[in-house]
Amino acid sequence: MEIEFKQLSEIDKPDIITLMNHPLVRRQMPLLKDHFDENACDTFIASKMKLWNDHGYGPWAFVVNNEFAGWGGLQPEGGEADLALVLHPDYWGIGKTLYQKIIDRAFIEMGLDSVTVLFPPTRTRVSGLLRLGFKEDDDLYIGDQRFIRYRLRNPM
Repeated sequence: MEIEFKQLSEIDKPDIITLMNHPLVRRQMPLLKDHFDENACDTFIASKMKLWNDHGYGPWAFVVNNEFAGWGGLQPEGGEADLALVLHPDYWGIGKTLYQKIIDRAFIEMGLDSVTVLFPPTRTRVSGLLRLGFKEDDDLYIGDQRFIRYRLRNPM
């Protein structure tokens, strides 16, 4: 299996739109309220590219065997490096592989002290996250949506 990390701007917009409108993906993303159309896609890509320009890091597009599988990685959130993985359900099985590549970049290449993950309270299946070493850290609001923040500290 060949996995590539690319810029979101390198991905065909219809592929991103299809992912972001998939009902199983939307169920996990409470901030995604409206239909994700081409205008929303343009805004989304621009905002993610701005993170790279402003902070030197941001989310990637994941390409598996030359197919767009999803997006994620590290992005700044309230002074923290927040880890996100948004995968098409056809690729949910590679999440742990992608996670490990992201964590290696965070702790080894970037030397971060910790990374966070934000889950809406509706995501009650967190045992996998806890097994990875994340600990519940705090509650916070983004817009009108409550999230539970989990933190993983750099073991090095």
